[in-house]
Amino acid sequence: MKKKWIAGLTSIVAVSLLLVGCGKSSSTKETTITVGASNIPHSEILKHVQPELKKEGVNLKIKVFQDYVLPNKDLANKDLDANYFQHIPFLKNWNKQNNGTLVSAGNVHLEPIGAYSKKYKSLKAIPSGSTILVSNNVADYGRVLTILRDAGLVTLKSGTDITTATFKDIKDNKKNLKFKTDLEPKLMPQFYNNKEGAAVFINANYAVQAGLDPTKDSIALEKNSSPYVNIVAVRKGDTKKPAIKKLMKALQSKGTQQWITKKYKGAVVPAYPNGK
Repeated sequence: MKKKWIAGLTSIVAVSLLLVGCGKSSSTKETTITVGASNIPHSEILKHVQPELKKEGVNLKIKVFQDYVLPNKDLANKDLDANYFQHIPFLKNWNKQNNGTLVSAGNVHLEPIGAYSKKYKSLKAIPSGSTILVSNNVADYGRVLTILRDAGLVTLKSGTDITTATFKDIKDNKKNLKFKTDLEPKLMPQFYNNKEGAAVFINANYAVQAGLDPTKDSIALEKNSSPYVNIVAVRKGDTKKPAIKKLMKALQSKGTQQWITKKYKGAVVPAYPNGK
């Protein structure tokens, strides 16, 4: 009887050790990554793919930022594994200004920047000598100039690279418009609500956050063919990390792109996964 009892106890201990071993094996397979993101729509899109990534063994933590300055600094300093808030021209400009080496892991979506006005129903209706409000985000100047050019309000100097263009690249300013460009991006909806300027250019994420519908409330909207697609940025050499590859697969999946289209109704446009 004693031998049977000892044998049974040995079996229980063996099974327990096996279960503990399995538990350790399971936990070591899960990888945690922290991704910095703007509030809307970036953090919302990341939350959408969290369950899918969990199934793939990736524990996605999201750190929300309210500005465009800290996400790249924190990524470069290894406080983040990736960030999701910017487009390629912004990233290139940041790298240039900060001697950085951050790179794109891939495209996700486009947030069309738009012109908004409480006073006029179109850009063409804006009177001569009016002031246009633009944020201090230099990387967006080409987007603004493209919209103004398409509306017939300005022409650009020959050979101008639109992704690096500034207001100094304007050749003809037909209505002698003035541009105020020292404003914080997140404050642009406030200037619009205060009826400041003839028109205010607002990034779609801040417009949506302020309760605006870019497709209905703007008087001019950036075209879907824009090169200013929002990307996921990582440190150089990290694009091939398994967790980053799984993150991009989830963000660029057909299901996620359909979800973006349905949720944001044109205010945020899904992008093709090429053009890193």
